[in-house]
Amino acid sequence: MASMRDMGAGVGMLVVETIANIRRAYFVQEKPIKVICRELRVSRKVVRKVIRSEATSFRYQRETQPLPKIGPCRDRLDAMLLANELKGRRERLTLIRMFEELRRLGYDGGYDAVRRYAGAWRRERGAATAEAYVPLSFAPGEAYQFDWSHEVVLIGGTTVTVKVAHVRLCHSRMLFVRAYPRETQEMVFNAHDRAFAFFKGTCTRGIYDNMKTAVETVFVGKDRQFNRRFLQMCSHYLIEPVACTPAAGWEKGQVENQVGLVRERFFTPRLRVSSYEELNALLLDRCVAYAKAHKHPEIADRTVWQVFEAERSHLVPIADGSTGRFDGFHAVTAAVSKTCLVRFDNNKYSVASRAVGRPVEVQAYADRIVIRQDGAIAGEHPRCFGRGRCLYDPWHYVPVLARKPGALRNGAPFKDWVLPANLERVRRKLKGSNDGDRQMVAVLSAVLVDGLAAVEAACGEALEQSVHSADVIINILARKRDPGPAVTILAPDALQLRHAPVADCARYDRLRKVG
Repeated sequence: MASMRDMGAGVGMLVVETIANIRRAYFVQEKPIKVICRELRVSRKVVRKVIRSEATSFRYQRETQPLPKIGPCRDRLDAMLLANELKGRRERLTLIRMFEELRRLGYDGGYDAVRRYAGAWRRERGAATAEAYVPLSFAPGEAYQFDWSHEVVLIGGTTVTVKVAHVRLCHSRMLFVRAYPRETQEMVFNAHDRAFAFFKGTCTRGIYDNMKTAVETVFVGKDRQFNRRFLQMCSHYLIEPVACTPAAGWEKGQVENQVGLVRERFFTPRLRVSSYEELNALLLDRCVAYAKAHKHPEIADRTVWQVFEAERSHLVPIADGSTGRFDGFHAVTAAVSKTCLVRFDNNKYSVASRAVGRPVEVQAYADRIVIRQDGAIAGEHPRCFGRGRCLYDPWHYVPVLARKPGALRNGAPFKDWVLPANLERVRRKLKGSNDGDRQMVAVLSAVLVDGLAAVEAACGEALEQSVHSADVIINILARKRDPGPAVTILAPDALQLRHAPVADCARYDRLRKVG
């Protein structure tokens, strides 16, 4: 069949089987060229070409490609392809649109010719712009790489785009990923804190791109002006931060590849979770499972997890507990409104009433908000990532109730306020009294002095006596605050009096007479 296919064809059309038959017939079987031509049905020119070249295959390459249809429009098509490549991915035209544009300009050829030309143009341009890279090698504990990615998940039945922090140890290839609602600086701090706690140590260098949460100014070369708080974090963990050259992703190619791997293996198909806590627990389990199941790319006889376990002894150790953690918050100054509210990140948080009228510092963590004034905590709330919400702590407004007890009934902070059991029973019983709000405010104000546990116990004691008056509860608290009778101290036997004193007023009269 091979000889029939090649009958009448030139050398460029020969298949490998025919060339092998010609070579064996001439060099092994020592047949003359005339016999070979007759048996294989090929020309003498073809046989001589195969024998003299000693090649085992031939590939036909056309020196000049005629373009009878595209030729007149070639310059215009080249310009369209180049302009299209410079556009953003979403703004690029399809080849069908380019074909339609060429038709309007007078092109009367087919779409396939345009498609083949565009493919050849891309291959030629890709070869011209291709870059070579030097493979990188890292010692144990030398460096890690950090990056962000955006993934789509279902949280509580709602489609959410989460921001995923990626950390990768360059030597062992151990990966760590954690999802957050935002890509802000406090999330960067929390991601590092969680990653270092998981790795049980840090590296001496951290490799980053020029993200705004870390780099404020990019100078010529490798010079960078890092953010002050970011430098504090690096100093705390003894890390030297290194920023990549802009648009040089190969400098942190490991974490760039990790983004694609995690997207394919961890987030496909789309995850369905109830909360960020569940999502991050799932991601951590998958990181460990992947590391234990896959071989290290350079140390083929060991898994990523085994190399990671060996690398741990080379990491820079961090102290255990809270003393080893960086206090990773993002601080801003804010004003306090007359309603004891502070605005931050499109939401409002309540503070203690004593903070009204003076500025405060809002310390934003990944999971909570701490509001300080003169170093003291004026309010603390869980972090809210919605918009236009008010987070109240009713105890912040109790001192205000002492002046305006009527606000207890309709005050926004006190709606759906869940009090301890005994306090709630007292509150329900006082609702029927004419001055119930005033009495309840007095009981709540006592919490600021005696503490919630003591007031709750006093309410329970009063209810056991079938009374719920504020005066009774405050009296119980006062009795518990008063010190009891002094403890009698017994003197040791050595200090006991041998002769007890006798009360005898006549002794004074005798002394007067002696005088």
